[in-house]
Amino acid sequence: MATRTNPLQFIQQVRGEVSKVVWPTRRETTITTGMVFVLAAIASLFFFLVDQIIRLGLTTVLGLF
Repeated sequence: MATRTNPLQFIQQVRGEVSKVVWPTRRETTITTGMVFVLAAIASLFFFLVDQIIRLGLTTVLGLF
């Protein structure tokens, strides 16, 4: 069973752990956000094209009957 921690000790431990976090700079955040938008646009374009190709193929096959 886990030992109980004093609330004051817990807060001190949390503050110690938070001080170890390395936060990204504004530039890193901007670049990463831009990359996410670009890759999302590329993925949406890819799936749009695949959807259109499948639609064309199905329309052609079903048009034969």
